[in-house]
Amino acid sequence: MNNTIFDDVFRTMIEKMPYMAVPLINEVFHTSYPQDVPIVQLRNEHQQENGEIITDSCLKIGGKLYHIECQSVDDTTMAIRMIEYDFSIAVENAHKQGRRYRMDFPKSCVLYLRSGNNTPDFLEVELVLPDENTVLYRIPAIKLEAYTKDSIFEKNLLMLLPFYIMRYEKDIHEMSENPELFQRLLNEYEEIRMNLVIELSGADKTALYMDLNKLIIKIADYICQSEEVVRKGIGEIMGGKVLELESERLRAEGEIRGEIRGEAKGEERLSILINRLILDGRSAEIQSVVTNAEIRKQMYKEYGM
Repeated sequence: MNNTIFDDVFRTMIEKMPYMAVPLINEVFHTSYPQDVPIVQLRNEHQQENGEIITDSCLKIGGKLYHIECQSVDDTTMAIRMIEYDFSIAVENAHKQGRRYRMDFPKSCVLYLRSGNNTPDFLEVELVLPDENTVLYRIPAIKLEAYTKDSIFEKNLLMLLPFYIMRYEKDIHEMSENPELFQRLLNEYEEIRMNLVIELSGADKTALYMDLNKLIIKIADYICQSEEVVRKGIGEIMGGKVLELESERLRAEGEIRGEIRGEAKGEERLSILINRLILDGRSAEIQSVVTNAEIRKQMYKEYGM
């Protein structure tokens, strides 16, 4: 199975929307950072003698280092891999204090997208130091299945939403043949869409809504690729099938870039139109409105704008 898609989506959110990681950090490490807390993204490539080590994320917030790994399967070697990653981060950020060095390990955790009865709540490695002292390396394991759509929105863990479909991947085939189960899934995604509209309302959050929406569809398309009915149903509710980040595509589109950057009034007008379409359940029309000037003019006229 090609699991790099999960890493790609997770790293995309960490690199392009790092503020979305703040609620997850608060949830895991019992901190209370505000959403707009300054974040420093540290490099995630660490060179060692036997090759390069790549981590999913390393963020510096409030003077502390945070390392989150996204794991799509319950790999029993993950504890060893995590301490290797964390040791590399600690070495790279070591401080010299006279003839002594101080290495601060990052606050780390693993987000398991798939888990089972044997998946532990903590990953542990017992370290026996040269002086025979023993130190326990212990980090929390966060399991996606522990979070419902309601708890995700309650705790503002929006970065879990692209992976939400994985709670049901074992039932996808049955859903495609059982209209009642399928409708329950569609109802959940309709609630997710409407909650996103509420959470990300306003012209300044339209791009985030569209970006997150596309990542949700990207994972759903992958998980449901063999079940066309389910895949199409989720895609229609969430509103589109473009897999690239919409805000980046808009910036690359010459005509739209000119409109967005040229006049603040034009940007606000487009954002209002998009929000109106979302609220009216017409998300599937957003792509054509954004990319086609004639359709956009027609929609402005239709909504009296």
